[in-house]
Amino acid sequence: MTTSIERPRRHVPGWAKALGALVLVLAVLFAGIRLAVLPGIKDLFGTETHDRSGPALLRSVRDMSRYDAASGNFQVVVDLEKDAKYLPDALRGTRTLYVGAGTVDAYVDLGSLGDKDVTVDEDRTSATLRLPHARLGTPALDADHSYAVSKQRGLLDRLGDLFSGNPNSEQAVQRLAVKHIGEAARDSGLTARAESNTTDMLQGLLKSLGFTEVHISYGA
Repeated sequence: MTTSIERPRRHVPGWAKALGALVLVLAVLFAGIRLAVLPGIKDLFGTETHDRSGPALLRSVRDMSRYDAASGNFQVVVDLEKDAKYLPDALRGTRTLYVGAGTVDAYVDLGSLGDKDVTVDEDRTSATLRLPHARLGTPALDADHSYAVSKQRGLLDRLGDLFSGNPNSEQAVQRLAVKHIGEAARDSGLTARAESNTTDMLQGLLKSLGFTEVHISYGA
């Protein structure tokens, strides 16, 4: 007569089961991410792009009275890093290296001139103009020449991108790029160049109308 001895089953704690389930879910998610970035996967399903945008609507019209006298092209490298307290970068944190290219225009507002700002002698041979100082326009980021060089994200940030409506948003680095481009324009002497070009333009225009002496100054 043979007697079988049953071995007692090992009890697995609940926290171990939950941890194992979490590891399994993360493995499946990262496997999907790796497959999505493999070359040729997108072409396998024959993806197509359709532009279903509506027509552009004219919201307002504004008359311009300024003379755009100079334009500067700028490029800046933005290195933006965001860390979380008490968490390692591998778990929570982002770092983006972004190259931003943009232009800034410098202009002179001719629409603000009054009667006291323009003086012409009786013979109409001499003219004196007092113009406002040149100003800088709003920096315009060039999307065709701006790009992210690298993006590093922690595990939690990667998971958040999967469920976010705006994954891998670059708005923060784009705003910084616009800010730095504007600062560079203020230090570049672009307004002085605009005033010099405006002076040359007005002197040439007025002399072609018969004025022999043209005096132009800038200030309030």
